[in-house]
Amino acid sequence: MDNNSFININGNGVPTLEILALMTIIMLLPSLLIMMTSFTRILIILSFTRNALGIQQTPPNMVLVGISLFLTLFIMSPVIADINTNAYQPYTQGMLTQEEALDAAKVPMKEFMLKQTEVDTLDMYLSFAGMEQTTAVEEIPMTVVVPAFMTSELERGFMAGFLIYIPFLLIDIIVSSVLMSMGMIMLPPATIALPFKLLLFVTVNGWELLFSSIVKSFNY
Repeated sequence: MDNNSFININGNGVPTLEILALMTIIMLLPSLLIMMTSFTRILIILSFTRNALGIQQTPPNMVLVGISLFLTLFIMSPVIADINTNAYQPYTQGMLTQEEALDAAKVPMKEFMLKQTEVDTLDMYLSFAGMEQTTAVEEIPMTVVVPAFMTSELERGFMAGFLIYIPFLLIDIIVSSVLMSMGMIMLPPATIALPFKLLLFVTVNGWELLFSSIVKSFNY
């Protein structure tokens, strides 16, 4: 047995290439979470909401990341279940090889990402890759799908953030105008506007409305 290809652990031969591949996947998991799931859009929207309210440290970043993570798990649960049924379980039972399991896992991920991707954005990356725009969906490589998906997610996240900013910006403008008309130039408008922003957000049940809108914004 070639010692360069296997490591003896407790008398069992373990392929070093599989260990390296596993370690690589573990190190890339945070990047995969950001690039191939709904995490990015959710975190951008929540960050815009916090900035629009004018409360820079509440909720803290750890809370926003935690909320984004669990909302991502909720939104991605059908995809995760599909991967578990058609890729992971057959692989653990020896019905699929590692390569076949990876190919099977790509299918639901690719379907999810393509449903969230703008057609024009996908066509742009297909042209960059020198591929025809009429290329069948199953033939589009992940190297094209992932950047197209990320571009669409950033665009939608910033658009949602802009729409969230509008009502709070109107409150800032109204408060500033009232203070200037009253001659209270030295009084910071943000200090007066903050309670009204919080009142508006709480009155409309803001967090529930925001989370429901985020979930509904994803195409299944």
